[in-house]
Amino acid sequence: MNYLAHLFLADPTPESQIGNLLGDFVKGKIDNLSSIYSPEIIRGVKTHQKIDIFTDHHPIFKTSKQRLNQNHRKFAGVIIDIYYDHFLAKNWLIYSEQDLDEFVANTYQMLEQHQLLLPEKLQKALPCMIQEDWLGSYRYFEGIDQTFSRLSRRIKRTNNIAFALEDLIQNYSQLEEDFLQFFPQLIDYVNLA
Repeated sequence: MNYLAHLFLADPTPESQIGNLLGDFVKGKIDNLSSIYSPEIIRGVKTHQKIDIFTDHHPIFKTSKQRLNQNHRKFAGVIIDIYYDHFLAKNWLIYSEQDLDEFVANTYQMLEQHQLLLPEKLQKALPCMIQEDWLGSYRYFEGIDQTFSRLSRRIKRTNNIAFALEDLIQNYSQLEEDFLQFFPQLIDYVNLA
C-alpha cells in the first residue's frame, strides 16, 4: 500500500496518521525512537509495517504482481502499491463516508500543522506533495504517471518504472478486481490488529 492507503487505514488522529505515513521514512528499530516520537506515533509506524507485511505476503497481492510485464517485476511490489492507491481513490466511497477531496484537504492541513514531527526528507517534500496533490491525483492516470516518474528519478539503479502506467492500462479490470477482493481483507486485518 502507498501513502493514501496507509493514511486511510490509520486511526483518525494526527499521531496515528503521521505514524502510518512515517513507516516509509523511519529506519531501524522503531522502539528506539521513543525519545523522538509519542507512543501513538510509534503505534502508527508499527501498523504501517504490519500492513506492509500482510500485503506483501497476501496471495491476491502476489497475483497482481504476476500480472506485470517481466520488465517491471523487480519493482513489482512498489508498482502494485501505487496501483492499489489508484483503485482506492477511484472506489473511495465504497470504503469511506467522507469525500476523498475532504479527506485529502484535511490530511494536508494536518501535515502542515505537524510538520516539525516529520522527517526532514518529508518536510522538504510536503510543499510539493500539496501543490501537486499527490494524494488526490492517484485517481487519475496522469497522477499515477507523475508518481511513477518521480519514483523512477528517486531510484538510483537503472529502472523503467516511469513506464509502469502501461501495465495498469493493459490489465486494468483484473487489477481492479484484485484490489476489490484484497482491500476489505486488509481493512479487517487492521481492525483486528
